[in-house]
Order: sequence, then C-alpha cells, then structure tokens
Amino acid sequence: MHQITIFNLGNADTSRIDLANGKKLLIDYANMRCATDPKDKRINLPVELRADLLNAKRDNYDVVAFTHLDNDHTCGASEFFELLHAAKYQGAGRVKIKELWVPAAVIVEEGCEDETRILRQEARYRLLKGEGIRVFSGPGQLDDWLASKNLTVADRAHLITNAGTLIPGFNLATDGVEFFVHSPFAGRTAGGGLALMDRNSDALTFQATFEEGGRKTRMHFFSDIDWEVIKSIVKVTEYYGRTERLEWDVFKIAHHCSYLSLSSEKGTDVTVPDAHVKKLFETYGQSRGRLISTSKPISSNDEDKQPPHRQAAAYYEAQATRLGGEFLVTMAHKSILYPEPIVIKIDQLGASIGKLAAAAASIASGNTPPPRAGHQGN
Repeated sequence: MHQITIFNLGNADTSRIDLANGKKLLIDYANMRCATDPKDKRINLPVELRADLLNAKRDNYDVVAFTHLDNDHTCGASEFFELLHAAKYQGAGRVKIKELWVPAAVIVEEGCEDETRILRQEARYRLLKGEGIRVFSGPGQLDDWLASKNLTVADRAHLITNAGTLIPGFNLATDGVEFFVHSPFAGRTAGGGLALMDRNSDALTFQATFEEGGRKTRMHFFSDIDWEVIKSIVKVTEYYGRTERLEWDVFKIAHHCSYLSLSSEKGTDVTVPDAHVKKLFETYGQSRGRLISTSKPISSNDEDKQPPHRQAAAYYEAQATRLGGEFLVTMAHKSILYPEPIVIKIDQLGASIGKLAAAAASIASGNTPPPRAGHQGN
C-alpha cells in the first residue's frame, strides 16, 4: 500500500509520499505554525516529520521537491534540512536529501533573499557538482547560466527532465509509481529573459500514477499554477495523444483554491472555468474522484481577497458531487476546530481516506516543543 499525507498548514503546501517499498518523497516544505500561539491549528510540521522518520529508522528522504520558491512552499527549510553548499546548514539532527527536485526557474532566479536564496544556492551547488539533483525543463536562461559556469546543457543533460516525460528513478515495476512531468515548459520563457519568468507559472507540476494489485490510481500535483498554464497542459497533452496523463482519481488542486487557477473571472457564486480547464475536471476526472485544497477553510463571504475563494470552491464541490467523490480542505479536515492531515491510502481498491498514525498525530498536535532546528513560521 502507498500513502500520501497532505498536511494542514493553512494556505501552504507540504505533502509526503510513502511508497510501499519504503521510499519517501516530500513535496514542498512549509513550516507555518507559530509555536507561541496556542490557538494556531496548523500542524507542527518538523516535529511530525521527525517522528515519522524516527519510526522508519531513517534520517533522509529519497526525494525532496520544491515546486517553486514562494514562502508558502519553503518556509523553514534551511533550518530543517541538511544543505551541502555551506557548513552552517549541516550538523546533527538535520534531515538529509538524497535527490533535490526543482524547476529550472529556481536555478536562474536572481535577486532572491533569505530562504529562497539559500535554496537557490543549494540547487546551484548540486547542479554544478553534477549529482543529487533533478532540474525540470531547460529554458534558454538555464543554457546561459550553465555557460557562465563553463558548462553546457549537454554536460548536465542527465540531470534535466522536460515536460511530457517520465522522471527517471521511479517506475511501476519496482516502485509501484511513475511521475509524469506536466510543467514547466522549456519553451514558455525561451528567449524571453528572466523578466518573463514567474515562480507560479514556472512551477513544477506532475501526475503520479500509483499501481497496486494491478490497479492504477492517478493523482495530480498542481502547485500554484494559474489557469493559462493548466490550459496549456491540457492542449499540449491532448495534441500528443497522451490523454491518460490528464486522468485523475485524486487532485491536489492549484494555488489554495484560487479562482485564478480556473479562469480570469471569479464569478458571482461559482467560477466558470476556461473551456480547456473545464475539460480537465469534467472529462478526465474519474468516478469517486477527490479534490483537495491546501488552504484555510472556505469562507462564506468575499472579505478576504486572497484564496481560498468560495466561487472556486463551489465549482470544485460540484465536480466532487458529480463524480460521487469528495472535496476536502486541509484546515477543515476532519473539522475546523481540530484539523488534521489528509491521509490518502492507495491499494488494489484505489484511493481511500485514512488517518495519521496515532503516535505521529500525538506528537504533531503542537503540545511537544519543536526541535532546535525547526522553524516556527509566521
């Protein structure tokens, strides 16, 4: 059995994938909880992750992916992980990363500060060294950056994976999973210069296909991309006849239930999606499909301009109802008063909602002080 855990972090993202063969992947890391606020219902992320690793008798992840460098996907990472580019980010208690996954935008971004700069430097260090990293897409900006380091794309081609291909290192036969890259597109910013690069639009997104007992279960991880990128994903994938790569049983929807991941127009009560985006949900969603919003609870009004937007939620809820599935919100599962991680178990019967292991849930509840290396967010 495989398991995906999507953590309750407010408008922020961290998901852990535990494969049946013991491999562990972490998709984003955002420790947003404020330790000094007893009313903060966000999970104590570093404590929970450490408890799980301790239980598994390991101090590392096979993969840690940062889909992009915004704070809600990276907060506290430099205090939790061992980073190889500088001794100050090493030492006892730090969690090791066997392979780091980043979109090419992480490598070439300039002017970033604090956490984003630290992670950019780590990605650059690994790429220059030629190991322990996978970079997604190879836009012209990456060519130029490598050239400035006296390298060519050919020198690092074994570490670069483009949209429309499978990620090396995982396959259905030995791991029970394969990862198909949806974006970023190398051509989206090719020749456009750094000014046209955008963290959200150039984020890493992918479809995970799990297989257990001969049954395939598909899940999309769409980071914070907007409707125009989703439209491009649908159009390009259909053009190449790869429609199975659009199918989904579980969908971690984009950008914390923002209407901008469906359309440019919010709508009065329900967001009406772009035609291609609509097709992704209404043609490729499978029976009993589950849609998951990594966000605060859905509001009944429009006072907060930031997501989640109730109009987008109304559309997703309608699709879940149509499919006989569920629309779940991380900060409202299983209740707004006592939210807990959404645990998805995948076996020969498909996907089902489970529970966080009792010991880990107790530790992660926030009653236990975080370890020294943990970051307490804001």
